[in-house]
Amino acid sequence: MALNRRRFLAGLSAAGVGSAVLPGALLAVAQDADEVTIEMLESAQRIAGLRFSRDELQRILGRINRPGGSGPDLETIRAANLGNDSPLALVFNPVPPGTVLSAEQHPMRRAPVAVAMPTSDEALAYLPVTHLARLVETRQVKPSELTELYLARLKRYDARLHCVVSYTEELALRQARQADEEILAGNYRGPLHGIPWGAKDLFAVRGTGTTWGASPYRNQSFDVDATIYRRLTEAGAILIAKLSMGALASGDRWFGGRTRNPWNPDQGASGSSAGPGAATAAGLVGFAIGTETRGSIISPSTRNGVTGLRPTFGRVSRYGAMTLAWSMDKIGPMCRAAEDCALVFDVICGPDGHDNTVIDVPFNWDATLDITELKVGYLRAGIDDEIEDDPQSPERVAGLRRIQANNRAALDVLRRLGVRPVAFDLPELPSGAIGFILGTEAAAAFDQPTLNAELDGMRSLPEQSRWPDSFRASRFVSAVDYLQANRLRMRIIEELHEALGDLDLFIGSSVSLTNLTGHPEISLPNGFHQGSPTSLRFTGKLFGEAEILRLAHAYQAVTSHHLQRPPL
Repeated sequence: MALNRRRFLAGLSAAGVGSAVLPGALLAVAQDADEVTIEMLESAQRIAGLRFSRDELQRILGRINRPGGSGPDLETIRAANLGNDSPLALVFNPVPPGTVLSAEQHPMRRAPVAVAMPTSDEALAYLPVTHLARLVETRQVKPSELTELYLARLKRYDARLHCVVSYTEELALRQARQADEEILAGNYRGPLHGIPWGAKDLFAVRGTGTTWGASPYRNQSFDVDATIYRRLTEAGAILIAKLSMGALASGDRWFGGRTRNPWNPDQGASGSSAGPGAATAAGLVGFAIGTETRGSIISPSTRNGVTGLRPTFGRVSRYGAMTLAWSMDKIGPMCRAAEDCALVFDVICGPDGHDNTVIDVPFNWDATLDITELKVGYLRAGIDDEIEDDPQSPERVAGLRRIQANNRAALDVLRRLGVRPVAFDLPELPSGAIGFILGTEAAAAFDQPTLNAELDGMRSLPEQSRWPDSFRASRFVSAVDYLQANRLRMRIIEELHEALGDLDLFIGSSVSLTNLTGHPEISLPNGFHQGSPTSLRFTGKLFGEAEILRLAHAYQAVTSHHLQRPPL
């Protein structure tokens, strides 16, 4: 009798050697054989990194080869048609046990803005949201005029930057007319009313395509509105375009080509929020919304010289957004200034009844907060430690030294503002060992199209995606190892929490670590190296967005790096 698939998996499951660690070729051989052999199990456990003795494997054989095994019913699971939008029952919460989060809500305190109408359209296009909002509120410019300006700039520069997947022109003009009428009637909704913006093309918006940057999904659309789109629309913001993203949220290549850095078009815009970064930097939108799983807001913000906020995990609902990794995906604003980020973040954060990872913690923006009261650290390794020569990579060393010099200069600026940063060392934490959590969750999010070979064509198209192979490779991670990694993850969170102590934030970045722990980070321009922007980064405590934004705002109030324009 040929071997039954369920009987084959039953014994492996009982021994902790689940199907996730078995290559498809081995499973096919086993199914065609009369029974599983000890050699098959030995091959499987080598892939799984297990060391069961031959006697233990021999006992497993009896369970596998007997009729009526009780292994996992994979056929039923796969027949359930679990799409990318099917949520996970396990909910990640980055808050260490025993931590008390403040529930106090305070009124928003914005910085006063006095702005005159610019004399050129280009100068108007590059204004931060705070200034655009003041011009709209005082009726010096109409939302419809801003919308037409930004649409024209998108169409003019997209051939060079490849940052637009689709225009939402009809929707935008309708929203702009409505904003014109409301403001004229005295119904001003707030600082985002009448401000045109662009969305990374992984957010569902009724009546538009949502391609996820990948050729298999270039004709995809959804009959739902993402929560961030709904909230920004309610605030009066005007969606003018769906912006490019690296295929399935990786890199800056998509089916339309490679999104370019407006400061250096020979260079990619970085990703995966490539379009939001490039369009914001080039003055093609008032602001943009990006996402980050591991670097996808911070990296393109640095590359394109914009101010990008990656919030705490559990701050912003992902409802209506493509899932890459349930326990790591985050949504945040990419703007021209820190206070712009605060205004946008204030609108999009908070529970919505759809995404059960979102925690109800107030965001209290106060542009008048005394920054000298903040307890600030800085990573010694990035500032104090000298960078050694490397004859094999002189250009890399020169780049690192310029970044360090720019960071040291920024630290001096903060000291002159009265901040007293103290040197700080991150503890050695094994975050690299659990980085596979992202790939494992992504493989589950895209399991059906992977099994059906729907994604294979991406390899030969402009996006040159490695995702199909990555998804398949992640099937060799066992469920036990994935759960163990998340247990270690909580230990890392607790140790980092203890290491931060009474610091409100630290200057520096550890993108891989803090994307696993859920901490917020902001990237802001602080200079250039060979014509391309460099960035200063602040990492906050969990739900400490107000503090990192306030320090960034103070820095930008006395510097002009964020106001520079690329030579388009």
